[in-house]
Amino acid sequence: MPEISETLLKEVRARFAHIDECPFTGPRIFFENAGGALTLNSVVGTTAKLAAIPDNQGRDNETSRELVRIIHKSKQDMRLFFNASSGQFFVGESGTEILFRLIRAAILGAKEGGNVVGSTLEHPASSSACRHWAEIARKTYVSVKHNNDTGSVSPEDYTPFVTAETRVATIIHTSPVTGMAVDVAAIVKTIRTASPDCLIIVDGIQHAAHGGVDIDEYDIDGYTVSPYKVFSRHGYGVGWVSDRLSALPHDALIGGPAENWELGTRDTGAYATFSDVVEYFSWLGSEMSGSSDPQTQMAAAAAAIHTKEKALTDAVLYGTGNLKGLADMPGIGILGGIENPLREGLVSMTLEGMNAPTLVSQLREHGIRVHARKPDHYSGGILKPLGLGGCVRVSLCHYNSIAEVAQFLAAMQSIVGEHTA
Repeated sequence: MPEISETLLKEVRARFAHIDECPFTGPRIFFENAGGALTLNSVVGTTAKLAAIPDNQGRDNETSRELVRIIHKSKQDMRLFFNASSGQFFVGESGTEILFRLIRAAILGAKEGGNVVGSTLEHPASSSACRHWAEIARKTYVSVKHNNDTGSVSPEDYTPFVTAETRVATIIHTSPVTGMAVDVAAIVKTIRTASPDCLIIVDGIQHAAHGGVDIDEYDIDGYTVSPYKVFSRHGYGVGWVSDRLSALPHDALIGGPAENWELGTRDTGAYATFSDVVEYFSWLGSEMSGSSDPQTQMAAAAAAIHTKEKALTDAVLYGTGNLKGLADMPGIGILGGIENPLREGLVSMTLEGMNAPTLVSQLREHGIRVHARKPDHYSGGILKPLGLGGCVRVSLCHYNSIAEVAQFLAAMQSIVGEHTA
């Protein structure tokens, strides 16, 4: 598969709003993509257009029928993006809200007794929902310890804790703290071997922007993303539910369609802006593969993104040009280790003797935007076992450039030099 060329990268960058400058502070390098990726210009335009339309779905006029058509098209686009031939898609308040809804329905609808299994790698969007509803349903919650060295969790980690009594299991596809991916299909196979009827929910919020999603391969019951982390906008989440999970009791209007997961009037703009995301992936995939086949385009886009982001994170770690990488800077620690094939567009680092917020501030003064994670309810499950009071998350996307990495490394070289002098 060819790599994204410098010429194509310019076209890619032109499709994103505020690619190299903040509307409030001016020029900056955006390495805070895990907190929310940049937004496609097409998403901005679609949002403005549909926000101004007063009509609702289900009315006897052409505008209303067009809104219904847009929603239907978006759901078909979601099937393509997630490669899901069955089940249904819906939008909700956020990825977190959808995870809570899916997990609640799974735990309350599952057979009585037994346990619910998750892992310490997970975001509290999953673990909080599991703990809360497991207690109400009188099920035991089991938290699989992730591997501190790899910053991930494996099928072997799940194996001792999954039994025939496991009713519900959750998996995070990629950690937003370590940036390491998880082999979802392999973990699902481990779970299904012990508990074939287990309901399995996956948090794909961090993963979706960095690699392909293949629901048909995973054999799961729920998958969730937050579109603002995959080039769309804030204000909604996208959820997929299997037919099996949809058949269980869940929030719905009495007298309405029993299988419906949407509550209230749908935001047509939310659906439409996800179609913008899929259209972008299709365009990138066609540029990379020359194919007009939608599935080939999706696969080519995902492969190109993965390849580009590995080149970026390799440059962060090992250097570029005459600039040293983080691996060769004194006092720098890397979560999950330096050489880790599970890494997806993210490097979390520490600088000995300097707290994370201070390092974030110093990088901001150099025009580079990153983010500090601390051992709170979001990241404590990963940082506390490592004995860390925080880390700095450097998160990249395929639209970032090696030139931006070079500016980051130059800034780090200056900061580390002054700090260790």
